[in-house]
Formats: sequence, structure tokens, C-alpha cells
Amino acid sequence: MDERAAGLKLSVLIPVFNEEATIARLVSRVRSVPLDVEIICVDDCSTDGTAAVLRELHAAGAIDVLVLQERNGGKGTAVRAALAHATGDVVVIQDADLEYDPHDLPRLMQPIADGRADAVFGSRFLGEMHRVLYFWHRVGNGVLTLASNMLTDLNLTDMETCYKMVRTDLMKSLPLRSRRFGIEPELTARLAQARARIYEAPIGYDGRTYEEGKKIDWKDGVAAFWHILRFNLLPPRPPVYRYAPAAVELPAETVVSLASAAPRSGA
Repeated sequence: MDERAAGLKLSVLIPVFNEEATIARLVSRVRSVPLDVEIICVDDCSTDGTAAVLRELHAAGAIDVLVLQERNGGKGTAVRAALAHATGDVVVIQDADLEYDPHDLPRLMQPIADGRADAVFGSRFLGEMHRVLYFWHRVGNGVLTLASNMLTDLNLTDMETCYKMVRTDLMKSLPLRSRRFGIEPELTARLAQARARIYEAPIGYDGRTYEEGKKIDWKDGVAAFWHILRFNLLPPRPPVYRYAPAAVELPAETVVSLASAAPRSGA
């Protein structure tokens, strides 16, 4: 990681629902990442002991912002609630389980820090180590990614990835509406419509089984087709995004020197 990435503040948006067993370890892993990190957790009306653990982490300073939802609204709703509090230069969505490794975040940050990218997707299918699990999940992911790519004209390998890192001003300009797991195709569609410069980077993946707490199921896969059509074909659409680097102030003597060196009109 170079100095440009180290100089950017990263807001990590963590939607949480019934993750009492993993949330403390996940927050600790995020804190250990060598970046300037702001952690924003949204408890989506958990029914186990998650909220109590989050309160303890917030009181200890491990979490910067804690939002407690009064009713369960779904992942998309929680992401929007967290985004409203983000103050970093860049934001990323982080699931509250341990499937995604926060130590991949500096790799995702690099193309943004270099000025090449406005958004970076972490792909589970670009060669990194991953846990071998469900065949039909992989088939479904490929079909959904293909359908999304056909409408966005992108060539992503993993549209459904949780790790979507985006410049904060761009993320906040997107008209996000989805409540549940539709946030993944919606965010992809809106970034494509904004003509954002999107990169992919390989990430590891330690998927879990349903017995271990995995929540997404076949119904969410079926719903994803509707979300892909809805968010690609129906309004509202975001404005076209143009990245504007921060202006660099030159010392007064440099400005005078440049002015005196400029050619005179008619010369």
C-alpha cells in the first residue's frame, strides 16, 4: 500500500442482523487494517444479543457510529442508514459475518488512491483462495452477473460481491432504494449509469453454510432478477459522475513565477 492510499479515510459500513457470535471479531479485524478507518454499524433490529455487543463495542471506542434500527428493514435499508453518517473519502460495505476478510481492503483502495477508479469491486472468482461450498450458488451467481452485465454493458465477474468500495461523494449521489439484498444489483446498475470508472480486484472468501448462519437463499436469487431489470430499466437515474481531484494550492512565489513565464499575447 502506498502513501496515497494511507492518506485516504475509509468509512466501513456494516449492516448487522443477528451476528452476536461474529460481530466483535469482525470489528477487531477491521480495526487492524492499516488504513484510516471509520466504522459505522447499523443494527437492523436484531433478535439475539447483537445489539448489546454493539453497545459495548461503541462504548469502548471500537465503533465510531452506532445506529439501532427500531424495525428490521433489510440490508439495503441498513446500508443507506450507515451511509448517511459516513465522513470518509471512500466507503465500503462490510458484512458482519467473517466471510470477507478486511485485510483485502487496502488492495481495493489502491486503484481509487491512484486516481484510476471511482469504484472497486472485490471479486471472489479472480484467483484468490476461497472455501469450496455450494455448486448451485456459484451457478446462480454467474447467471445473475451475466444478466446484470448484459444491461449495464460491464464485464464484471462477481456482481453479487459484498465488497463494493466507492468514492463517498459518488456513493451519496446514487438514488438507492432497495431494502434487502437487492442493494447489490442496484448499486451496480447505478454506478454504471453514473459512468463511474469501475475496477475489480481479487479477494479471498470464507463462505459459511446455512448451519453456520448464512442468510441469503433461493428466494433472494429469484428476486435479484427483478432487481436487475428494475434498477437498469426504470428511473430514477443518477447524474453522470466526474471525479474532480482536490485543488492543490501553490505557494505565492510559484504563482508569480508561472505568471511571469507565460508568453505575452501578440509575441
